[in-house]
Amino acid sequence: MAGSLSPTPMLAPLTSSAAMRAVVDDRARLQHMLDVEAALAWAEADVGLIPTAAAERIASFCRADKFDPEAIGAASVKSGNLAIPLVRMLTDAVKAENAEVAGFVHWGATSQDIIDTALVLDLRDGLATLDADLVRAIAAFTALAEKHRHTDTVARTWLQHALPMPFGLKLAGYAAALQRSRSRLVRAGRDGLVLQFGGAAGTLAALDDKGLAVAEKLAARLSLPLPDAPWHSHRDRLGEIASALGILAATCGKIARDVSLLMQTEVAEAFEPAGAGRGGSSTMPHKRNPVAAASALTCAAMAPNFVATIIAGGVQEHERALGGWQVEWPTFPALLLAVSGALAGIVDIAEGLEVDAARMRADLDITHGLIMSEAVSFALAKKLGKQAAHHLMETAGKIAAREHRHLRDVLLETAQVTAIVPADEIRRLFDPAAYQGVSQQLIDRQIAATQPKT
Repeated sequence: MAGSLSPTPMLAPLTSSAAMRAVVDDRARLQHMLDVEAALAWAEADVGLIPTAAAERIASFCRADKFDPEAIGAASVKSGNLAIPLVRMLTDAVKAENAEVAGFVHWGATSQDIIDTALVLDLRDGLATLDADLVRAIAAFTALAEKHRHTDTVARTWLQHALPMPFGLKLAGYAAALQRSRSRLVRAGRDGLVLQFGGAAGTLAALDDKGLAVAEKLAARLSLPLPDAPWHSHRDRLGEIASALGILAATCGKIARDVSLLMQTEVAEAFEPAGAGRGGSSTMPHKRNPVAAASALTCAAMAPNFVATIIAGGVQEHERALGGWQVEWPTFPALLLAVSGALAGIVDIAEGLEVDAARMRADLDITHGLIMSEAVSFALAKKLGKQAAHHLMETAGKIAAREHRHLRDVLLETAQVTAIVPADEIRRLFDPAAYQGVSQQLIDRQIAATQPKT
């Protein structure tokens, strides 16, 4: 796998999935270009533009193992794109057998038709590969959400203790966010993965009155939708796909960030799966590092730059462009690789996450009841008013912090409180499970959102 923006073979496993590396491999890309050339010949035979025997012979030569990707790449420096030397080599190969048939190679097409449609085929395979991993991650997080819907944990805002919540709610949120990305990619793919076929300037003039007929047959043979018109310099469809990929990378990064924070020694509430040789330090035997999270975060940091490059490349000239079009060739593979690496890390986490429910419950108590201040404050507000209750709780909280005492005990010694709230009710207000609002309904709603629509 080559390309200046692509990782080297040594670095590739750290920043991409093996399945995606197979998708963006040079030979896979080359084969897609040849698939388009073969389908073009057959489509033209279908409408009587070229003999069926000629299409058959051309298609027989459209195999990647018959060509040298490096030679094509070297020749593209002078031609400006990969299709021109490939078409020349394909024509020469056919000509060596039958000069007459060789004249029908690439009939009526332009190099951009071949490259763009091959890119669409690349992206179709790439999105399918991501979808398979998304299904796995969503299923795993959904199962975890059900398992931990009654596991009390700390909800954190600004990295500080905020309120109690069920851990299942956080997990359901991960599943739902990944499902939204999955749906977003499906929509972007449905709208964007379409045939490119317009000839030299998008008019299909070389095919006379059979241009649309050939386009229809070509689209059918490649199992691609036929757009309303060629889109040589209109790259909005590809920009939408790139944006959806970038959003998925960001979602993976958010999940990875959470897990890495939960794995901190001082927190130790949830962990990536353990295994021999996994997450260790080269010098500190005790370390258990969040390696999957690190990989996902690395990839998530790279993806936005690739997305920005593709969007910037959408500024193109007239009917066929220069520069903006070419920038997509190395950037889309790099983006697919980065997103696949981010998602692979999340699949690893989702399918092996270890949860320490006891530690979560213990961490709810490390503020000595202060995490329940809002619950108590609202209970008091019903009898004292919101402002008075807030002031009372603020004072009690300062006393508890200063004297290293539990807030509950301070309140039990506060006559203004005990006069209006029974002691057993005060103790009940400090039960984290009793102050989680509609969390269970929210878990149900998010899990439902991940299920196939009937």
